[in-house]
Amino acid sequence: MLADKKILLTGGAGSVGRILIRRLLDQDPSVIRIFDQSEPGLAALKERLNDDRCRYLSGNIRDKDRLARAVRDIDIVIHTAAMKHVDVCEYNPFEAVKTNVMGLQNLIDVSIDADVERFVFTSSDKAVNPANTMGTTKLLGEKLVTAANKYSGSRNLKLCSVRFGNVVNSSQSVIPVFREQIQDGGPITLTDPRMTRFFLTYDDVAELVTDAIDHTEGGEVFVHKMDAVKIEDLAKAMIDAFAPATGYEPEDIDITVTGRRVGETFDERILTSREESRTLENDSLYAVTPEQSGENGYIDHTGIDGFSPVDDVTRSSEDAEKLTKEAILELLQTEFSEGIVQ
Repeated sequence: MLADKKILLTGGAGSVGRILIRRLLDQDPSVIRIFDQSEPGLAALKERLNDDRCRYLSGNIRDKDRLARAVRDIDIVIHTAAMKHVDVCEYNPFEAVKTNVMGLQNLIDVSIDADVERFVFTSSDKAVNPANTMGTTKLLGEKLVTAANKYSGSRNLKLCSVRFGNVVNSSQSVIPVFREQIQDGGPITLTDPRMTRFFLTYDDVAELVTDAIDHTEGGEVFVHKMDAVKIEDLAKAMIDAFAPATGYEPEDIDITVTGRRVGETFDERILTSREESRTLENDSLYAVTPEQSGENGYIDHTGIDGFSPVDDVTRSSEDAEKLTKEAILELLQTEFSEGIVQ
């Protein structure tokens, strides 16, 4: 699906964008336009990638005119640009709406006008029964993307969303925070020992996005089947993995409980109970079909090849089987040995 295609990747200098770029390049697109508001981030990418298929576009998704030029002649849009930190969005909700909702609407509008073929919006598991501003903007974003399949009229554009959990070693995950605290000799700050989270590897992220492009019939929300981790177990595993390399013994690093932050939840959920009844699955993905489809809906959706209705799904990281400490150590070893373009 991606070979010889022209791709626009918004938020390309961010941690998720950087994960995607190399894996997209492996599928031989003709060009990737990397769109980001961070000039230092774009400059660093240009120096490290050294690939003439990449273009580096500075701009903000709130600027619709800039987006219109960026999307010209593009086949596939992958939208990762967003405000993603829960506490920052909670303190700046007006800005979160401008970026995560109005910026997305800008991109949808210009993508329709440019006759784009596929559009993937990167959402979050925090969109499920949202308890904070960030999750609420992501849920509204999913609704906009689904509705845009009808809004786009007779065009061949298909739009869908993907829900991420925490991405291992991304700037939004606890892992880089814990690692820095270990390097400083501790303590690791844990908001609450009851916290559980779903995690995606770099390969999971790329697979989720590319599979969504391949499978979408328009309007779905795709979710990768993810591993769940108890954050206290993650902290202990990271102490064992990283303390010796920084000159400390594992027993030298303490764990301090600080209390939940504003907007923070104890667990994460990948689906609502209402969504479960219209969810399909294959070996690696769930696909939530549009609620607006069916006999009384306005979006035509007759299923996805290779997907079948779910028999059972664990919707919460609290209820999911957790990775053992040994499995967490193996995961960390694999992901950190691979590294990521910074």
